[in-house]
Amino acid sequence: MSLLGVIKAVAVLAAAAILGNWFLAEVKKSKAKNEPWYMPYLSIPGLLIILALSLPVIVWIVSN
Repeated sequence: MSLLGVIKAVAVLAAAAILGNWFLAEVKKSKAKNEPWYMPYLSIPGLLIILALSLPVIVWIVSN
């Protein structure tokens, strides 16, 4: 693995960690307000996670 590949992998892992912490903060905020369980998924980090998880399915549907 080249240095560029390592830098790319570290960047992706750092972005995932930042997004995960942001989502966790939204979950904690939602629980403190006694909101429904699905409210964190309707926030920006929640929608980004849903998009990232559904992207392979979307690409597969478009390619077929």
